[in-house]
Amino acid sequence: MSSLCSISTSSSSLILSSDFCKHRADNGKNINSSLSFVSSFPQLKISSAESIWNPSLSTRNKGLVIQAAAYTRRSRSEIEKRPNKKSWKQRTDMYMRPFLLNVFFSKRFIHAKVVHRGTCKVISVASTNAKDLRNTLPSLIDNSACKTVGLLIAERSKECDVFAMSYEPKKNERIEGKLGIILDTIKENGIIFV
Repeated sequence: MSSLCSISTSSSSLILSSDFCKHRADNGKNINSSLSFVSSFPQLKISSAESIWNPSLSTRNKGLVIQAAAYTRRSRSEIEKRPNKKSWKQRTDMYMRPFLLNVFFSKRFIHAKVVHRGTCKVISVASTNAKDLRNTLPSLIDNSACKTVGLLIAERSKECDVFAMSYEPKKNERIEGKLGIILDTIKENGIIFV
């Protein structure tokens, strides 16, 4: 049993045809037999009008022809624009200043923590809501509480081998008052702000 597959091409279409095997006599009947699934279809016509290259999907950018992917979510006008790309500082700041100090003042407590930006792991935490500070401090939100929180953050950061950190003030936030006291206490205890 042998099958013959022929491919013929023209300028407008590609024709795949498979000839069936020679008729075999089986109990006096002629049977067409083949080993492949494709051979069960005598002709399959693929037109070149729906070719792979479609100039309406491509865009010109600085003399280069770029084929737009069919699965992209961006529109054609967005492809021509500059892609959303972060600046050099945004991309490298996480590695240049990996440890970030977060300070939160509530009406009743003061919370501060140092977080590693890359892994989001908390390095050191100090809060006036902790049991040891809540019972020993006379006030949980005054200037002496701010100094105590700054001292604890500096000591716990040094224990974890963190000697430099950064603080990014929020929009329209001034570094003065209680926040200034916490930052100054941390600086006085050997932590460098970068």
